[in-house]
Amino acid sequence: MTNRPEGDARAARNERREAARQRAQRARAQQKRRQRGVRLGLQIGLGVVLLAAATIVTLVLVDSVKPAGPGPSNMSQGGITIGQDLKAVTASSASPAPTATDGSGAVRITMYVDYLCPVCGQFEDANSDYIESLVDSGAATVDIHPVAILSNRSQGTKYSLRAANAAACVADNSPDRFFAVNRALFAKQPEEGTAGLTDAQLTKVVTGVDGLQKRSAITKCIQDQTYSKWIDERTSAVSGGDIPGSTLKEFPGTPLVLVNGQHYELTSPITNDDFRTFVVTAAGASEATPTPTPSATPGRTSSPSATPSS
Repeated sequence: MTNRPEGDARAARNERREAARQRAQRARAQQKRRQRGVRLGLQIGLGVVLLAAATIVTLVLVDSVKPAGPGPSNMSQGGITIGQDLKAVTASSASPAPTATDGSGAVRITMYVDYLCPVCGQFEDANSDYIESLVDSGAATVDIHPVAILSNRSQGTKYSLRAANAAACVADNSPDRFFAVNRALFAKQPEEGTAGLTDAQLTKVVTGVDGLQKRSAITKCIQDQTYSKWIDERTSAVSGGDIPGSTLKEFPGTPLVLVNGQHYELTSPITNDDFRTFVVTAAGASEATPTPTPSATPGRTSSPSATPSS
């Protein structure tokens, strides 16, 4: 056997080196292409993320600066007026702005309430029957202003805001049942600091009131939180001292109760006797005496405390 010439061996080695060098170059080129592709993909992905984030921020900012829509027509001043037979005083018949009395000699009671406020619930328990008897008979009217002062006291669910929105939904769609719904919301009032009722539970409470009209519209209104922005805006205005029906410059908190424009200072404990005395005094100051007659509605009787006496 003969050995290959040295020149041939060297040439073979050179060919192998060249082949190895070319393979290495191809590998490096492929790696660079992969790295460029990865960088390009990361840049595109980052761009998409940034674009999406910018879009979300823009939508949030636009939504936050967008003015609140109009409230219910029956709540032009932020509250609804309930008159004789517990029927709402509609927008067409209501005066443009609340005054101390309604012009008919009836006492005008004005209340700012938060459906999570425990003191509001205590006032309701003590005086709702009495107020109902006065209003039902025509001896008084009551303006009820739902506000959401305690929206941050329900574990992030904003129960105050959602409940006030539900009340506004009723004012818009079934105003003559607003007083009954107001009572129902307080009857199912959750404790402050809890999550409160869900929207489904709120809907059940509201639509469970006898005689309610447009239940489907009210249900949708609650789900869509149609008036939440408006409620939030009214709450901010009231908290800032814009208090229709009052000469107060600062909002003292809920419940705020006025009788013929006079501020009722809450007692501890809250009693009907004390409030009844205040109503009589305020009525006397305006030469109006609330003297409701017994209700003729079957199944209902007038409360013994319905007729004020000093």
